Amino acid sequence: MPSKDTRLSKAGRAHEALKLAAGVVLAAAFLSPSAGYAERLTAVIPTQTIYPGEAIDASRVEVVDVTNPDLADGYVKSLGEIEGKVTKRTLLPGRVILASALREQYAVERGSTVRLVFSSGGLTISAVGSPLQDAAVGELIRARNVDSGVIVSGTVMADGTIHVVAK
Repeated sequence: MPSKDTRLSKAGRAHEALKLAAGVVLAAAFLSPSAGYAERLTAVIPTQTIYPGEAIDASRVEVVDVTNPDLADGYVKSLGEIEGKVTKRTLLPGRVILASALREQYAVERGSTVRLVFSSGGLTISAVGSPLQDAAVGELIRARNVDSGVIVSGTVMADGTIHVVAK
């Protein structure tokens, strides 16, 4: 049977080996180019004042690194999130753009002339209409048939037509 001193020295060597292994793992985590780094946070900010109803494009904004760790979520992080969007409120230079301050561009505008289309099976009826509100693609809105004055509801399509829903 090994003596007490031999057992202590084996336990001491094992403890030193564990400390060394832990040090190597920590060093690898800090020195590895991919490990230890959190995803770089970015935010999109205007370079000039952008007013409500104006379209946003890449020439009017810039992407910056987020340096404030207390910045609440809900802001635009990449240029892809602003593509084709319009502002709902004034955006100031140097301030983050909140996602809630943006909307899709309107496909139809109130008072304009649009084509109303009703389809059921093989039957398709088309008429001239006027939207009663502004709307983006995919929104359900009301429109007035210009010829009859009847108000119908329908979904705005990408081509600017309104597909009327059956009552």
